[in-house]
Amino acid sequence: MPPSALSFTLLLVAVSSSITVAVKRAPQTLSRGWGDDITWVQTYEEGLFQAKKSNKPLMVIHHLEDCQYCQALKKVFAKSNEIQEMAQSSFVMLNLMHETTDKNLSPDGQYVPRIMFVDPSLTVRADITGRYSNRLYTYEPQDMLVLIENMKKALQLIQKEL
Repeated sequence: MPPSALSFTLLLVAVSSSITVAVKRAPQTLSRGWGDDITWVQTYEEGLFQAKKSNKPLMVIHHLEDCQYCQALKKVFAKSNEIQEMAQSSFVMLNLMHETTDKNLSPDGQYVPRIMFVDPSLTVRADITGRYSNRLYTYEPQDMLVLIENMKKALQLIQKEL
C-alpha cells in the first residue's frame, strides 16, 4: 500500500471513531440530567423574569457535577414522575452549578445540594424548608416526599398570598 493511501486510511479511521464518539454522547442540555422533558431557564435573572411573567414559582436547584450527594439526588429527582410532571407544568425551573449574587438564596450558607423556591412576586421563600436543621434547604434521595410536599406548598402559597 503506498504511503499516501495508508495516511488516508488512518485519517478515515480517526475521523470515523471521533464521529462515533460524538454520536454516542448526548448533547449537554440545560437539564444536566435533572429532567430532559422539563423546560429549564439558563440564568437566575431569566428565571425571575419567567416566574413573574408566568405567575409560577421558580425552583432553584444548586448543585455541583462532582458532588456525590448531588448526583444521588439528581438520579431520584429525574426518576420521580410526580416531581417531573409538577416541575414541567407548574414551575419555572433552574439548576445552577454556581452561586448567584442574590444572598437570599443562601440564607443558611452556600452548600449543595440546595433547593430554594422563589414566588412570582420575586420573594425567596426561606420558609419552605427540608427536614434537616443544619442545612435547611437540602434534600437527600429518601426525601422526595418532603420535596413533593414543599413543591405543593410553594404552589399553595401563590393561591393564598398573591
